[in-house]
Amino acid sequence: METIVACVLSFAVTALLGRWVILPALRRLKAGQEIREVGPKWHATKAGTPTMGGLMFIIGIAAAIIAAGWRGFLEGNLTHIYLFLFSSVFGVIGFLDDYEKVKRHQNLGLTAIQKFLLQLAAAILFLMLMRYDNHITPHLYVPFFNVDITLSWPLYMVFCAFVIVGAVNAVNITDGLDGLAASVTVPVALFYAAAAGIWGMTQLGVFAGAALGGLLAFLLFNAHPAKVFMGDTGSLFLGGAVAGMAFAIDMPLILAPIGIIYIVETLSDILQVCYFKLTHGKRIFKMAPIHHHFEMCGWSEVKIVTVFTAVSVLFCALALIGIRSI
Repeated sequence: METIVACVLSFAVTALLGRWVILPALRRLKAGQEIREVGPKWHATKAGTPTMGGLMFIIGIAAAIIAAGWRGFLEGNLTHIYLFLFSSVFGVIGFLDDYEKVKRHQNLGLTAIQKFLLQLAAAILFLMLMRYDNHITPHLYVPFFNVDITLSWPLYMVFCAFVIVGAVNAVNITDGLDGLAASVTVPVALFYAAAAGIWGMTQLGVFAGAALGGLLAFLLFNAHPAKVFMGDTGSLFLGGAVAGMAFAIDMPLILAPIGIIYIVETLSDILQVCYFKLTHGKRIFKMAPIHHHFEMCGWSEVKIVTVFTAVSVLFCALALIGIRSI
């Protein structure tokens, strides 16, 4: 019940706040998105669309977990608060990046090394907190094979810190078309909500439900043609949420199936860069990441988002079947 309440509250707060407060404020501040020159030429028409819209669902999620997760405060179960604070750290990093872009009127914010170090520090602190509260173990559960791989604590912490940073940036890379990142993350949030219900993890369910409601409301503004972009503020927050919830259920490797779209997007970018350098100018894809490749092949943004979301739904459903067999 708390999960449903959190979902409804988050949807309502995000929709109302976005419509009457945040979107008008971003327009007044002229917080418009600068479009990369190397992207598809027709994306130039998106220039000036307000960015940092992720603030809508971040605030909506915050309001929902406080209102629907009050039992957790009384019982000392603060999983939903840990997850929100962890995600918010990445959201702040994204906000700083967005602010620099808007201030300088170019599509360059924080440097890559600055973002990496900040994200790595956040990941390490989160893992230390989760270990201190006994929320994680050094046993890596392998989905579908029903086996555990036991690592030493130092190796586990290093491995998982890089998993978190990788996951966060993979979600960020996926945010390249109207509604894409939000749409493919909706089934991911639904997966976590279902997993929380299966294992009786109420506060995880509250956070996942709030994330689900916030994203659905955000799509009212972000679906094609987008009236606002989530910006790095939203995409890095989402990446933190997706990764954080995997550790809340102590299954970091579950990110492989449920995050299949994020992984494919990231691998397409890596492969394109490596192949380009090795062959001195040849390309595997017409453009990377792969959603741009499909654009160059003539697919509409709506078709790409629909197909990618369907793939995300399929793999999340398979992952859910897998964890029910544990």
